[in-house]
Amino acid sequence: MTVAFDYSTSIGPTSLPNPILTASGCASSGKELAQFFPITELGAIVTKSIMLKPRSGRATPRMAETPSGMLNAIGLQGPGLELFIENDLPWLHQQGARTIVSIAGETVEDYAILARRIRTQPGVVGIEVNISCPNVENRGLVFSCHPDTARAAMEAVRRNVGGDLPIIAKLSPDVTDIVQIARTVADAGADGVALINTLLGMVIDTRTMRPRLAQKTGGLSGPAIRPVAVRAVYQVREALPHLPIVGMGGISSGQDALEFVLAGAQAVSIGTATFGDPQAAIRIKSELEQLLIERGFSNFSDAVSYAHRAEQ
Repeated sequence: MTVAFDYSTSIGPTSLPNPILTASGCASSGKELAQFFPITELGAIVTKSIMLKPRSGRATPRMAETPSGMLNAIGLQGPGLELFIENDLPWLHQQGARTIVSIAGETVEDYAILARRIRTQPGVVGIEVNISCPNVENRGLVFSCHPDTARAAMEAVRRNVGGDLPIIAKLSPDVTDIVQIARTVADAGADGVALINTLLGMVIDTRTMRPRLAQKTGGLSGPAIRPVAVRAVYQVREALPHLPIVGMGGISSGQDALEFVLAGAQAVSIGTATFGDPQAAIRIKSELEQLLIERGFSNFSDAVSYAHRAEQ
């Protein structure tokens, strides 16, 4: 008799049927992926980071291929909060999707307003707080690159969400000690962390002898950053064993996802892989489940952080 595999996981108070999520910015609000598979088959859809006002994004060119990855400087292009609530969230709710809304702000007050508006929307099961954005109140310093600004943003969100929804802090790897930042946001009320956002990088065109991106620098994603992301997940899990982690960064197969799970991730987000294979997330869901079953696991949760237990 075959025993069913329990693929469920949880992030704070929210339970999900499986740990496979989209990565913010790589699937918009799910409509594109819905052409290829039912988005309800994923654990949750993580939306593109929403800001208070519409943004047209940065000047082009704003994307460049790199070895085993890509650079992007899109600039959080989006419709703004009002149109997102009017159009995107109702569509996701109608589909039956579990939605984690990613929010981004230029000021602490931006985060407070966004959190307050999003928390009551139907179908929303969590809020991802993208604090890898420049803080215009503090000379453009990225919120997540300093404990004080990271704490201020997370405390603002926590005050305005209360205990209704889990809040997940999305952290930048461009820091000296990511464990310190993770501890800070956890103390400020985060129910979990998303590790990692893109790494800051640059490509120079040797023909024109100028940077290939109009903004000069951009965020590096794809397989090239996976070892950095796995390291970050492992270190944060080791230091904060009870803090839920969503792992991301270059996952393109079930084998890649398994690395993150063994390092300590309770869910994984699929991003750049989707550009080359729109069905990447659903394929990785199947591959990861098979790999866990082959290794003798009867439920997903037993595999989380197994690399730490194996060392003992």
